[in-house]
Amino acid sequence: MFDTLLQKDTELLIFFNNLGSEQWDGFWLALTNQFHWSPLFALLLFLIFKKFGWKHGLLLLVFIVGLITFSDQFTNFIKHSFERLRPCNTEGVMERLRQFEYRPGGYSFYSGHAALSTTFSVFMFLLFRKYFKFIGLLFIFPLCFGYSRIYLGVHYPLDVLSGYVVGIFLGYIFYRVQHLLQLTPRFS
Repeated sequence: MFDTLLQKDTELLIFFNNLGSEQWDGFWLALTNQFHWSPLFALLLFLIFKKFGWKHGLLLLVFIVGLITFSDQFTNFIKHSFERLRPCNTEGVMERLRQFEYRPGGYSFYSGHAALSTTFSVFMFLLFRKYFKFIGLLFIFPLCFGYSRIYLGVHYPLDVLSGYVVGIFLGYIFYRVQHLLQLTPRFS
């Protein structure tokens, strides 16, 4: 059964990857780069300080750095435990994918891009949901970020989906820890 699941995962990757076209390649290559999301991060940083002030804003910023570090290191631990090769580096799969110069090394399961972006987005959503009406739009970030990994053939769909699940869990846990530590003032 597990082999069947992995085979379906590979088939789904090949299907989605081959939907791409050269005119969209640059867009998805740009989207997969964390640097291009800097305006979103700057906006959220601004909202943190605007809503919670300097003292609580700095505490939250340090906490978010810890959240990012933990999520990243946990991802690396899982990747090195499973050692699933990336599809773009797997014989028998890479020949069936569209080719890009972007071919990261390392392991595939699970997607760190999907996990970290989801962890961050869930945490920020829970933090701001009472204060900003459209904060739910933040989930466009991990959805696009995750799909870019499939489009480029560097992760299987199951890697991205698993990253989302882990990200939801970690984002919620970190939000609860932040709440218990009372890093933000309680507004009525």
